[in-house]
This record gives sequence, C-alpha cells and structure tokens, in this order.
Amino acid sequence: MSTLKRYKKLENTLVQRLVAALTRAASASRDFFRRFMKAGRQKLTIMLVPHTEKRILNLQLSFFGLAGILLAVGIVLSVSVYATSRFGSTARLLSGKVSDLRSTQADLDAVRDETTTLIKAARNFEAALSSTLSRIGIQPSSSSTADRDGDLAAFFDVEEAARGSLREVGEIRKVTRYLEKTVSAVKELGGVVASQSEVLSEIPNLWPVKGGIGHISMYYGQNENPFYGSWYLHKGLDISTFRMGDSVVATADGKVANIGYDPSYGNNIILEHKHGFFTRYAHLQSVRVQKGQKVQQGQVIGYLGNTGLTTGPHLHYEVHLGTETIDPLRFLNIRSSSALTQ
Repeated sequence: MSTLKRYKKLENTLVQRLVAALTRAASASRDFFRRFMKAGRQKLTIMLVPHTEKRILNLQLSFFGLAGILLAVGIVLSVSVYATSRFGSTARLLSGKVSDLRSTQADLDAVRDETTTLIKAARNFEAALSSTLSRIGIQPSSSSTADRDGDLAAFFDVEEAARGSLREVGEIRKVTRYLEKTVSAVKELGGVVASQSEVLSEIPNLWPVKGGIGHISMYYGQNENPFYGSWYLHKGLDISTFRMGDSVVATADGKVANIGYDPSYGNNIILEHKHGFFTRYAHLQSVRVQKGQKVQQGQVIGYLGNTGLTTGPHLHYEVHLGTETIDPLRFLNIRSSSALTQ
C-alpha cells in the first residue's frame, strides 16, 4: 500500500506542477498581449513641413495603422511586379502569334495563287478535251446534260461557293468534281484512240527508215531513168540518207512474204499486210528477218544498202494494194494528219 501511495503522491505533484506552469504561461501571454496592444496603440506623429509659410501638416498614426499601410503597399508592389511579369510574357506570346499569323497569311496567298493557276489549267483542259471529243465525234457530257454538271464554267461561278469558307476551297472542290466526271470521257477517248491506232498499225503509213531520217531522192510516178535517160513509171519512193547501214523498219504489222535478190532491186523484202496491202523494201545491204516471220510496225527488218541497180546507197520503197502500186506518200500523209489531230 505504501508504494501505491507514493505513486498517487507523485501523480498529484506532477499535476499541480503542470497546472502551475500552464497558469504562468497564460499569465505571461496575457501580459505580452497587453503590452503588444499598448505598444501598437501608441501614436506616431508624421509632420509634413512645407517650404512655404503654409501651416505644418501633422499626421498621427498608430503602429498598427503604419503596419497596415506598409502591408498594403507591399501587397500592391507584389501584385504590380507579378502583373508586369505576366504582361511581358503575354506580350512575347502575342508577338509570336502575330509572326505566325503573318507566315500563315503568306502561305495562304501562295495557295490562292496556285489555286488561280490550277483553275486556268483546268479551263484550258476543258477546252482542249471538248475540242478533241468533238473532232472524233464524241459529244462532251456538259452539252448533253440538263443540269450541266460537267460544265466547268458553272463550277467556277464564285457566287455558288459555300458561304463561310474560303472561295478557293469551293473552287478546288468544283474542279475536283469536274475532273471526276471527265474520267468516263477520257476512257472513251482512249478507246477510240486505241482502235484507231490498231487500224493505223495495219496500214503502211510509217516512215520506212528508223528515226524518220533521210530524204526522198525520187518520187512515185513518171521520172527519168538515171541509167538510160528515158521516161518510165517509178513504182515507189527512193529514200536516201547518204550512207549505208541505217535501219529499215516495217511500215505496218504483217508477215514476211518473200526475201530474195533481184538484179534490179538487189536484196529485197516483201511484206504482206492486212486489207490486201504489200510493201517492198529494196537495195538492202542485209536482211534481218526470215520468210514467214511475223513483224510489227516499226520493227527493224533490214539495213539500207547499195545492192542491185543503183546510183548510190538508198532504199527503194513500194506499196501495193492487190496487183496495183500506190504512191506511198498517200499513206505517209495519213500518218502525218492523224498525228496532228491526236
């Protein structure tokens, strides 16, 4: 029991000491607060003395009032510094945006210039396509449709462009729709050209010397024989390049009907073509094909030479239709005319 009493006594002592310490602390806090409030309420006199004879202006402030004024001034200065910093950052950002806007405007101007060029090119394309289709008997779709969806002129009506968007964007969309609608016409044109090309390749209309070189030294028809001086019917064209060895080509698709040597024609080749045509290539230096071989228009069949009865190296070229000879220039002119219209 004595031990328990000692613990109780020690506990009471500690409690009493703690209460006494808290009481002293509270008393000290009250004293400090009273002294602080007393000191803060003390008046300060600020005297403003003018250099003239006007009366002196006295301002009385407590320490609390002065502290409040200093705090307000500090807050104002802090806000000003922060606002100035933010304004500078915003100004720099705005300057960068203005620079980007100018660059974007320059790019937009370039796009508009390119759009104008595209529109002009599309109009030229429309005119050329319509002219080409008319020449080969195909009516442009714009002239046969009531709503003129294929008419490029309607596409370039600026007033029809969607409002609220760039005019150039609307025009580009219209050009795109027009080009999409011309696909069928171009395909039809391609089919016509392909069929005409197939027919042209079956008719002897290609220049018989590769590369289109050479000149005509004697034409088809009545000519003076260079050996006997008499007049005779020259049944073909004499084409000279002033040298031997130039490539001679087939003037149309066909088959090698005969290869031989003749005292007058020298080394010569006869090709058989469709529609009853035959062609002869004479005075060749050498032959590159065999009898019965199929050849295509433009294929090399031999080389220009000086064999047979000649006055110099040249190619003697003939065109036969059935049993009659025909002036080869007629078909060469057909080839030239078709090249001009294509």
